[in-house]
Amino acid sequence: MTHAFPFSAIVGQDQMKLAMILTAIDPKLGGVLVFGDRGTGKSTAVRALAALLPPISAVEGCPVQSATRSACPDWAEVAEDAQVLDYPTPVVDLPLGATEDRVTGALDIERALVNGEKAFQPGLLAQANRGYLYIDEVNLLEDHLVDLLLDVAQTGENVVEREGLSIRHPARFVLVGSGNPEEGELRPQLLDRFGLSVEVRSPDDIDQRVEVVQRRDAFELQPDKFLKKWHREDTRVRKAILTARETLPDIKIRKRELRDCAELCIALGSDGLRGELTLVRACRALAAYEGAASVTRRHIRRIAPIALAHRLRRDPMDEAGSVARVRRALDEVLG
Repeated sequence: MTHAFPFSAIVGQDQMKLAMILTAIDPKLGGVLVFGDRGTGKSTAVRALAALLPPISAVEGCPVQSATRSACPDWAEVAEDAQVLDYPTPVVDLPLGATEDRVTGALDIERALVNGEKAFQPGLLAQANRGYLYIDEVNLLEDHLVDLLLDVAQTGENVVEREGLSIRHPARFVLVGSGNPEEGELRPQLLDRFGLSVEVRSPDDIDQRVEVVQRRDAFELQPDKFLKKWHREDTRVRKAILTARETLPDIKIRKRELRDCAELCIALGSDGLRGELTLVRACRALAAYEGAASVTRRHIRRIAPIALAHRLRRDPMDEAGSVARVRRALDEVLG
């Protein structure tokens, strides 16, 4: 059995880990975009978080991991006596060269040729339902596929109408995209559709780099021992996430903080209202995770860089990076 690296054992990358935790608390945040160097733990963090979460209960043999037999799609060939079993939270990789049929699903060609039947063959979106869909090098993915993925991620439903098929099935997943901005950039309208974004860099502190290598080496040599060592901390994070999910609807946000969010987005020139809606939602998730009763300015300061930095227009007169611009605006608006 292959074990995932413990989430709590990931060295540094605090912003990336925070963004992942917030999406686990509130999957409606809209996914995470992680830009940065290769080998900085992006895919490791996704798999580690999914492994940390409690298993999902799903009907045996259901292609979209439905929780009950009645919720299974009509086209799914699920046995009448299928049991409800516990499964790990799915993490599905979307390869760069994947076709649209591979992603959305399509006609089962083999059954059509052999039996003359029109049957649906589920794609990656079905496999990712109730879990995570991870796209490495998302900036190199064809635009029409990115549009499709973001639309499905927002609606929570995959619709396939081709070759005489008309199929709908739930596709609720957290979209995590990663890439290196030096190899190509996402269009601004696509950047805006991701809920949170973080930049990761290889650590330049020698002690931190040594710690990364030591932990990875210890995990590969004695995985069971390493997992046992980090079990308590991972359990603490899991409990905090589950508690936050329960308390999330009760977290208050006062008009003052709402005005702060609006003033901040205006100061940054953010288009539309998606930025502040995401900022408010993410601040509420953070407050729930920390056990606070309401959102405060401290939450806004911590969340704004990962909720707004990727939504900024380029300013040729301002050489500061987008995160620096957000922090400067925070100082101006919040004092």
